Amino acid sequence: MKRIVLLALAASLAACQSQSDPDLDQTGERPDLPQQSDTLLPAMKIPTPKGWDGELPTVPEGFTVTAIAKDLKIPRQMLLLPNGDILVAEGSGGHAPAVRPKDVIAGMIKKRGKSSVEGGNRITLLRDRDGDGQTDLQTTFIDGLDAPYGLAFVDGKIYVANQGNLVSFDYTEGATRIDGPGTEVTKLPSVINHHWTKAMTASPDGSKLYVGIGSNSNVGERGMDVEEDRAVIWEIDRQTGANRIFASGIRNPTALSINPWTEQLWAVVNERDELGPQLVPDYLTSVRQGAFYGWPYSYYGQHVDPRVRPQRPDLVRKAIAPDYALGSHVAALGLDFTTNGGLGGPFSEGAFVGEHGSWNRSDPSGYKVTFVPFRNGRPSGKPIDLATGFLKDGHARGRPVGVLFDEQRRALLIADDVSNTVWRVALQGGSAVRAGEARQSTR
Repeated sequence: MKRIVLLALAASLAACQSQSDPDLDQTGERPDLPQQSDTLLPAMKIPTPKGWDGELPTVPEGFTVTAIAKDLKIPRQMLLLPNGDILVAEGSGGHAPAVRPKDVIAGMIKKRGKSSVEGGNRITLLRDRDGDGQTDLQTTFIDGLDAPYGLAFVDGKIYVANQGNLVSFDYTEGATRIDGPGTEVTKLPSVINHHWTKAMTASPDGSKLYVGIGSNSNVGERGMDVEEDRAVIWEIDRQTGANRIFASGIRNPTALSINPWTEQLWAVVNERDELGPQLVPDYLTSVRQGAFYGWPYSYYGQHVDPRVRPQRPDLVRKAIAPDYALGSHVAALGLDFTTNGGLGGPFSEGAFVGEHGSWNRSDPSGYKVTFVPFRNGRPSGKPIDLATGFLKDGHARGRPVGVLFDEQRRALLIADDVSNTVWRVALQGGSAVRAGEARQSTR
């Protein structure tokens, strides 16, 4: 009965919330930022899951989309191994306690938009032996993990970022299973774990691993003591496990990747809630060493958030604005760059972004994969839709998470954690590449 009452309260209050203004442009280097609208309860609406019923995501003319893996257990991020095998991290973590009535309501709303499948706490291997774009082998590669998310491969080792630690596994090319617990490189901050996902990528020379660690709250309402080593990106020495804060004030960095043109670290970041349907835009940004990105005291540079106590004008003055807005509450969870011409045409040079989709606005945003064009190593132009159709008739047939560009096979892979599928988008009639010819990867 309590659950019904809370859901009814959420629905009634949400109905009173302000609607989005379609005239606002919230993507690109200079997004429109409306006035703040701090309310008792933000609009909460999440499309409930519904199967694809034989249909497929929508892709542009000249492309095909196929499911290369099904029946996964909450697929998150992916990794391409040197022989062309694909690893998929599967799991759900967190379990942060609610501290406010709206946290309880939000939890109920969010749960309605998730798959009923329990997270696998494992990594699955997908193998395409003849390079025809079809999976010939789908098997458990590593199990017994704790909400794995970020993956990297460097110098014969596979690195896995669990929600509470970073571990490594020795890898033999062609292996289809690794047993044993692996070797712990370092602990990762996991107290409360409001944002549990630990995104990861390797530095260009492979000596360092970068791990994204999300905040423990929306805007510090749990107190700033629990935010120590949160809302940061760690730089970790791969050999010793020694770590330091590389960048801070970055609320929830959910995917990391190295820009191939500048060799600089980039991230997609989920921003704060409860300031209205069009605040604050999630973003794509380069990550500067030592930079402070504002959280929780300000957003998009030096726009002050008045809800935070105590205020820190000294830190606000240091806050820098991100490079590129993706739209408010799109919940970007995937990032990968093109190399060697990408998918061609408008998808030749830039970054693919997986947008998991909103739960806290009356008109859903996200629920698609977009492409941000780059020129000379920088964003240049408006985002372009690559894969849509995840929403239909008010239901979510899927929700994109990780994206992975396969240069040799000229394909983009998309992890979908509602239908528990990996989708493959490729050029029609594109030439196949045998697995043994696939690229070396340290991501």
